[in-house]
Amino acid sequence: MKLFRRDVNEPNPRALPEMLLETLNLLDGDSLILAPGEIPIFSTPGIESLGILKDGRIQSSELLATIRVVRRTHSQQVGRIDIPRGPIGEGKHELTVKVLPLTKGDLVLVLVSDESEAQRVHDIRRDFVANISHELKTPIGALSLLSEAVLGAKDDPESVKKFATRMQSEAKRLTDLVQEIINLSRVQDSDPLQLAQEVGVEYMIREAIDQCQIAAENRNITVTYAESSSAVVLGDRDQLIMALHNLIENAINYSPENTKVSVSTTKENGVIDIVITDQGIGINESEQDRIFERFYRVDPARSRQTGGTGLGLSIVKHVASKHGGEVKIWSVENVGSTFSLRLPVYSPTLERSE
Repeated sequence: MKLFRRDVNEPNPRALPEMLLETLNLLDGDSLILAPGEIPIFSTPGIESLGILKDGRIQSSELLATIRVVRRTHSQQVGRIDIPRGPIGEGKHELTVKVLPLTKGDLVLVLVSDESEAQRVHDIRRDFVANISHELKTPIGALSLLSEAVLGAKDDPESVKKFATRMQSEAKRLTDLVQEIINLSRVQDSDPLQLAQEVGVEYMIREAIDQCQIAAENRNITVTYAESSSAVVLGDRDQLIMALHNLIENAINYSPENTKVSVSTTKENGVIDIVITDQGIGINESEQDRIFERFYRVDPARSRQTGGTGLGLSIVKHVASKHGGEVKIWSVENVGSTFSLRLPVYSPTLERSE
């Protein structure tokens, strides 16, 4: 709960009935009380994290128009508004708002609920289950066939060893797939901006590189990051590191041995651009729009060799969108690829509150 008081002539937020404030804090959605001039005197924490308020000002022209109608007609209004999750990317909050006049001092109450998010998650889960059932059949079927082969070759130690090795490989593939499914499910179900934390960009990058070090050493690939960035972003630390890890690991897996993967950053207009460049096989232009789809693989045979699940880049896209950012790709076949994870930089502002 936040109580505002910027001027002695504005309504005193402490004068609001205590029962009203307690009731608003118990509601599932978020709420905002505005004095004349659309000056906020009370808000729940989600109002700012949703991007409805910034520096004490309402950011949605649709919401402002609805509030003016309520002030003019003295009757409640219900509508839908879209709020961008960040200054870039396609991510947005699709919100249902109810605006009501309060009898006390020309105050207006705004109630906000994100019902569309629940429907979106339901649709995603439905499609996701259908995709999962198909993807799990392959490693499970392979394990079943290999176990039969082991039983049939029990008197041939070399064959048993060969089949057992393949069983280990398929079991690891199945384990990785299940873990990626869990990761994607968590990313899709959560809103990292609701309980966001400040995360240093340099820390994120170095942590992701450390997690990929063994994979890089196994292929004799050098991962470089010579720059340092003091930029801070707002969101879920684990999700952001996971997205960077996926991009760096993808670059390692699809690059020839004895090559280099580089990570760099640039900051411009309030956006940090984290760039991962490899010297790998590249991606055909016709397939670049599809690589962020769940379970899509440019080269299925290569994915089997690298243990790819087809979910890594989809996770990156969801993490970027959920954090108000975006992910882009530039690639040329047999030259290499460059992935760019772009996120809004967090710049805390001081607000006077009572």
